[in-house]
Amino acid sequence: MRRFAAILASALVVMMLATTGIVAQERLARNQRLSYNVGTEPATLDPALSTGVPEAIVELSCFEGLTRMDANNIPQPAIAESWTISDDGLVYTFKLRQAKWNNGEPVTAHDFEWSWKRALDPETAAEYAYQLYYIKNGEAYNTGAITDPDLVGVKALDDYTLQVTLEQPTTYFLQLCAFPTLMPVYRKVVEADPEAWFYNVNNYIGNGPFKIVRWEHNSKIDLVPNEHYWNRDAIKLTNLTFYLIEDTQTALSMFDTGELDMFDSPPATEIEGLKQRGVLLINDYLGTYYYMFNVTAEPLDDVRVRKALTMAIDRQELIDRVVRGGQLPAYAYVPFGMPGGTVGSDFREEGGDLYKEDLEEAKKLLAEAGYPDGKGFPTLAILYNTSENHKKIAEAIQEMWKKNLGIDVRLTNQEWQVYLDSRDALDYQVARAGWIGDYVDPMTFLDMWMTDSGNNDSGWGNPRFDELIVAARSNMDPAARAKQLHEAEKILIADEMVVMPIYFYTNLNVVQPWVRGVEFSPLGFINFVNAYVLER
Repeated sequence: MRRFAAILASALVVMMLATTGIVAQERLARNQRLSYNVGTEPATLDPALSTGVPEAIVELSCFEGLTRMDANNIPQPAIAESWTISDDGLVYTFKLRQAKWNNGEPVTAHDFEWSWKRALDPETAAEYAYQLYYIKNGEAYNTGAITDPDLVGVKALDDYTLQVTLEQPTTYFLQLCAFPTLMPVYRKVVEADPEAWFYNVNNYIGNGPFKIVRWEHNSKIDLVPNEHYWNRDAIKLTNLTFYLIEDTQTALSMFDTGELDMFDSPPATEIEGLKQRGVLLINDYLGTYYYMFNVTAEPLDDVRVRKALTMAIDRQELIDRVVRGGQLPAYAYVPFGMPGGTVGSDFREEGGDLYKEDLEEAKKLLAEAGYPDGKGFPTLAILYNTSENHKKIAEAIQEMWKKNLGIDVRLTNQEWQVYLDSRDALDYQVARAGWIGDYVDPMTFLDMWMTDSGNNDSGWGNPRFDELIVAARSNMDPAARAKQLHEAEKILIADEMVVMPIYFYTNLNVVQPWVRGVEFSPLGFINFVNAYVLER
């Protein structure tokens, strides 16, 4: 799930230094309270339905899958204390530890079987259901080709043994077992209120290290340790608070007064000052910041227009002048850090750039599409979720498109849930988006663009692209598989320009000097199990 050990050292060691033993001169704070701003009101806290990083951060504190990723991004035993894999790589047999839900009832293999089949059930309408397509008949059940859930390749052999049969060997399956979509949920409360069970904190029964005790909507979520968690002795915190503040300037003000311990994505204008204060961590992040085109909306249904818009912005200027966080300009979609077709290779380095910034070519393409110097081009709307940083990026791109192409652009911001709904309904022209890898393989960036994918909000589909993804899923030859994925990415970007890559992320975390033991993942997740607070 990451750019492997050498690259991860700087990302994780800083916050892990004291987890193996408190340095002699450091004294634990009497009140072990920690606060972090997730940045928005969660759209859902149902692990089967969530799709965003803010939701995942909360869910990873309240639930736990068969595995949990460690500080080196290697899957470690969690609810599964051990497992075996068949010689052909198709059958995983997990032995579960005697873990409990936060109400004291046992977590069993039957909970996992039911939860995974629920995520695949077409009636659940889980956008991330495709993460379970690796399981035998998972896709067939989700798409309605079969209707008998007993045919899906996940089965509880007894209370503490889960057997999973895959469609084909999948090297990153144990990573997926740590992902929110594959976490178990408590059947009784979900069946009693399938649509809204997670809104009532009394119903929010999880099996993770913490449990929610209060949810003040659009304000904060308060958690305390789960006394029934199997690894309860590892938890030092007595309280964990997730603030839901969208305005990063407000978050910074709370940080400056000591009311907030951690937040990410600070205002770009404050980055240099935070560096000077020694409270900014710039961590690796396997993700891409991009704009997505609604290819069903005129004039964006013309690929020449999409290419012209993509070629007409200066990414390095945007990074230097606006974002200022050490990001890399993105001239493709899959970021650096993903394995290529040979041992030790990098997929991005193999594939190289898939387009270049070229203002003259952009003007030529726009003229060919019928809009010489932007004449007659309708006002274009950029949609972004409420954030000062997203706003500044949109303003810079608005300025570049006006200056370089003569196009007028208006900006529209929406709160997180409304923004997601607008994307799902194709109620936009150009939308800000970002994608963080779910596991360490180029597939996590590409299969989301299949025609029927729940995460494809572009209105685009391409049969050849779909064929390549399906073929790559079952291709056991690394070089041939990488070739298929490179061809798929070329269709997505170089040929069709469905999305406009802007930059490859870095993760900017602002952390008080008294915070220790927090683990940051390049996949966007944060682990608070080993966190603690020193005296100020």
